[in-house]
Amino acid sequence: MKRVLAAGIAGLMMASLPALAPAQEAAETYEQLDLFGDILEHIRDDYVEDVDTSELIEAAIDGMIASLDPHSKYHDPKSFREVQVQARGEFGGLGIEVTMENGLVKVIAPIDDTPAQRAGIEPGDLVTHLDGEPVQGLTLQQAVDKMRGPADSEIRLTIRRSGLDEALEVPITRAIIKIRSVRARLVDDDVILARISTFSERTADDLEEIVGGLWDETGERALGAVLDLRNNPGGLLEQAIAVSDAFLERGEIVSTRGRRADSAQRFSAEGGDIIDGAPMVVLINGGSASASEIVAGALQDHRRAVILGTRSFGKGSVQTVLPLPSGRGALRLTTAHYFTPAGRDIQANGIEPDIVVERIRPQQEPEPEHREGDLRGQLDNTGRDDAGTDGDTAPEEAADDPAENDYQLARAIDLLRGFHLLSGDAVLN
Repeated sequence: MKRVLAAGIAGLMMASLPALAPAQEAAETYEQLDLFGDILEHIRDDYVEDVDTSELIEAAIDGMIASLDPHSKYHDPKSFREVQVQARGEFGGLGIEVTMENGLVKVIAPIDDTPAQRAGIEPGDLVTHLDGEPVQGLTLQQAVDKMRGPADSEIRLTIRRSGLDEALEVPITRAIIKIRSVRARLVDDDVILARISTFSERTADDLEEIVGGLWDETGERALGAVLDLRNNPGGLLEQAIAVSDAFLERGEIVSTRGRRADSAQRFSAEGGDIIDGAPMVVLINGGSASASEIVAGALQDHRRAVILGTRSFGKGSVQTVLPLPSGRGALRLTTAHYFTPAGRDIQANGIEPDIVVERIRPQQEPEPEHREGDLRGQLDNTGRDDAGTDGDTAPEEAADDPAENDYQLARAIDLLRGFHLLSGDAVLN
């Protein structure tokens, strides 16, 4: 039985190896898979308690993928369905983007208008317990499963926050999370303020409809736009490309490069600017990751916008979702690095703003301290710089003046007014 099981596992896994792999490498791989089969059988036969073989194999898969980087993972059929739902902009839970760090759940950013954001969850928070049960020892998926549940049910998060001596107990009531990824309004009747909280399937369409509509409505009196990408954890690559394209007339937006030849791609603007080339300021901070960095990097390299705030998260890798046969879920695998139009690799470096403005608010809430470079197992920066190649919570809007308690936003609006006084074209080009 042991030999049959080991051979079956080896055969299944070897089927995915390149057909022309060197004979020695193939032989060594068979030996390792044979070892795996031996260990699995010993656990099944000799462990002190009965174990579920499928759970053991899934745990081994999780461990194998966890050794690669923080963003690759295996989705079982249930979690794969949730990923598909989330990409459409609706899912159940608390509304936070999370990863795993040193065995704890680390918050990348809360999503706007969700239970987590309203409860005061901040980027960089470490979740140590869920309903009093320690997170240590759980996989990321197991922790996420515990945080999700029926709408109106409550869960208690124990939070460790930088700068605080004692842990926080934060009760949160779950809800159906419907992401409205784009919000926009006029400030003082002459500045368009647009915020993108995440990049889901309708983000670019909503941006064009809402922001483009405001621009048409304001006519010549609009001075320009502020695009707020702070604490935006990212999302769909194609939406980041489309959002960048909405403000660029021409040129490369992003390129990707990986080990496989087909991972090398370039994406360029197709023309048309929804605000007709008016001055722009883009706000970023340590919670701006992935797709947010693609947009900020493209607009910065083309000198289409001034980037203001603090250095972004630094997630410069592309994940491809590979559905597995027979409905066995999917593999979310890091397959490439992305590069800004000027050839910058953002991985672990982030986007450096043109103008550094720290966040200053009445209670001096901290700027996110954790970035991609701090994650265990993060991908190394490639070191290439070839030209031409790839939450803190949302700003609290006062009824009349959204910048009243938001120093970064106030400076961005001041900058736009300065462009108007000094002639925006002379400043930006």
